[in-house]
Amino acid sequence: MSIKKLPSITFNTGEYVVYPTHGVGKVSDVTKQNIAGSELELLVVDFAKDKMTLRIPTAKIQHVGLRKISDEKTMNEALTTLQGKAKIKKIMWSRRAQEYENKINSGNPVAIAEVVRDLYRNENVAEQSYSERQIYEQAIERLASEVSVYSNCSIDEANKKLLDILSQKENKL
Repeated sequence: MSIKKLPSITFNTGEYVVYPTHGVGKVSDVTKQNIAGSELELLVVDFAKDKMTLRIPTAKIQHVGLRKISDEKTMNEALTTLQGKAKIKKIMWSRRAQEYENKINSGNPVAIAEVVRDLYRNENVAEQSYSERQIYEQAIERLASEVSVYSNCSIDEANKKLLDILSQKENKL
């Protein structure tokens, strides 16, 4: 039995990265630290919005799913997903909510776009429950943060771009 070695990804100081369960952060340092008698190389990632800093052992980067900002193909696929028809399964809300949370925490922009698309409600449509609204806001904020870095614009501009795509979809129906 052979062990498949994944290609290692290198991250540079000042580069934006995506940590699946926290969203977009910025690499502030690559440092060595002595922990429990052994020296570890750590990638220091700052999440300004949450006022949080993560120190990730470089050996565990692949395991935790840390990745670079999406490429053009992935981002276009995510934005195209927003234009699709909402797919709401006929299962209990608790199970759907769990699926949505898993998609958001996957860090995959296409999966997050599916959540945004499925939970988007126009102003003149029936109101969402509190938990639906919370999941929707978490998903759109996560997607907007990656779109803003990808497009080199502010979070507000990225949010507006996403809402424009969603509202255009409504006008076509």
